[in-house]
Amino acid sequence: MSTAEQSRCVMAHYVKWRARTPGVALAIAVLVLLQLDPARAAGPSPFFDIAPMEASSFAGVTTDAATHKPAPTANDDEQAGSLFGMNTEPLAEGEVVGKWSRTRAGIAQDRNTVARCRTDSDCPAGAQKLIVLSEEGAGREGRAKVGFINRAVDLAISPASDEAQWRVTDHWSGPLETLRSGRGDCEDYAIVKYAALAAAGIAESDMKIVILTNAFPNEDHAVLAVRVEGEWLILDNRRLALVRDTELTRATPKLVLDQAGVRRFVAKSRSRTS
Repeated sequence: MSTAEQSRCVMAHYVKWRARTPGVALAIAVLVLLQLDPARAAGPSPFFDIAPMEASSFAGVTTDAATHKPAPTANDDEQAGSLFGMNTEPLAEGEVVGKWSRTRAGIAQDRNTVARCRTDSDCPAGAQKLIVLSEEGAGREGRAKVGFINRAVDLAISPASDEAQWRVTDHWSGPLETLRSGRGDCEDYAIVKYAALAAAGIAESDMKIVILTNAFPNEDHAVLAVRVEGEWLILDNRRLALVRDTELTRATPKLVLDQAGVRRFVAKSRSRTS
């Protein structure tokens, strides 16, 4: 992620992070109710090289500007089973494939550390924090459970670019590494949410990290998608509210990262897989 994009990602989240101050919280709440996006700076800034990829769109999904509700274009059950109502095809190689492979190994290692913490009094600080975050949804189910954990993670991490924190252009941290430092950028938020929700009992088959491209400005961004009662909800560190995938506007999904590896979104007419 470049310096310019990291700055926008960090500053957009910084506004929400400051919402813990009452006066600012009221202002943020008004913005959310009006469904306004955070202030954006101009100019493209790549998260990684996705230039060869097709400029996909939300397959057949349109939005009514007055109600911000998707117009009915397909059977609800069919839309619910497919993220963004789109198909995907495997991506066998590339920069993101390698990064996600290493990140998955880190998540598995951190999961083992957390499991040991539950039976051993010697528990690293990062693992303790992950357990506390996963327990934010205790006694709740469905959207409420996901929402409480999502909010807890957003408040547990301070926004910071990779260049500021690690002195490198792009660094994908494991969940415990992020929680130890207490700082991260968009993919770090998504990875911690993935791990915290898994620790809270959410099936990994119901979670996917999505790389998408925002339209204004033209920049790449990482979010977590979670399937709740047949609907995919988007957990974005730039927003306070959970948004259904088909209600997400001004963004084009590019890649999806999950247990199966990395896949890219394609138009249904081009897809070779179901």
